[in-house]
Amino acid sequence: MKPKLEVSQVSYSYHSPDGETPALSHISFTVRTGEFLAIIGPSGCGKSTLLSLLCGLLSPEDGSILMDGIPFGQSTEGIGYMLQKDHLFEWRTIYGNAALGLEIQKKLNKKSRQDLSEMLKTYGLGGFETSRPSELSGGMRQRAALIRTLILKPDLLLLDEPFSALDYQTRLSVCDDISNIIRSTGKTAILITHDLSEAISVADRVIVLSSRPGRVKAVLPITFPDGCGSPLERRNTAEFSSYFNQMWKLLQDDSTNVTGTQIKRV
Repeated sequence: MKPKLEVSQVSYSYHSPDGETPALSHISFTVRTGEFLAIIGPSGCGKSTLLSLLCGLLSPEDGSILMDGIPFGQSTEGIGYMLQKDHLFEWRTIYGNAALGLEIQKKLNKKSRQDLSEMLKTYGLGGFETSRPSELSGGMRQRAALIRTLILKPDLLLLDEPFSALDYQTRLSVCDDISNIIRSTGKTAILITHDLSEAISVADRVIVLSSRPGRVKAVLPITFPDGCGSPLERRNTAEFSSYFNQMWKLLQDDSTNVTGTQIKRV
C-alpha cells in the first residue's frame, strides 16, 4: 500500500554571509495513512525545519517529499497545521474563529456551516459558539483551534508542540482529548515535541533525530496492551516506562547502542 507521506534523503542547510549551517542531513521515513507519528530530538536538531519542509514553507536542497506518491508542489491545500498557541482572535466568536479557514478559502456555505456546527457539538464546544476566546479555558481554546484546522479536511495534520503553552495538568487532559479526536477522525498526523512522555502516549511510532544536523537515529514502534488506547491510559503501563528509558538513552548520547527488538537502528 502506498504511504500517505514519503520523505526520501531530504537535506537542508541555512545560508548566511558567515557560511552554511546544516540543519538536516539525508532524512528518510514514511507515514502510513491514518498513522500518528511523533518526532523527537535534542534542541537544535532540525525538528522545526523538518515541519517547515513538510508544510511547504521550505523546499529541500536534496531529496524529495511525496504525498500519495505525488511530488510536493507549491500547493499545500491538503496540509493542516496546528501551532503551539491557538491564535484565536478575541474580536471573533468561537464559531467565527473556527470558520476562519473556510472564509479565507471561500468554502463557507450552507453545508460547511452545518458541518462546523456539528463538529463544535461533537467535540464539546456546543453552547459556546457565541462565546469569546477569553471566556474559554486553555483546553477549550485548543479544541477550537483544532476544529478550525479539521473543518478544512486536511489529508495530513502537522502538530507543532500544540500543548506546550498549557500548564501541566491542563496539558495532560488536552493531549488526551485532542489525540482522541484526531484518532476518531482517522487523520494522518505528525507531532513535533520535546516531551518524551507526550510522544509515547499518543504515537504509533516515534522517530528519534540525532543532534544537528538532524538524522534519523532510530524508529521506535509503540504498542500497548488492548484497552490502553488513550494517552492517559498508556502512561499507567509498564510498557510506557520501558519506552521512555529507551528514548532517554538514545537522546543522552548519539553513540549509545540500545538493544531491543522494538528499536530499528538507522
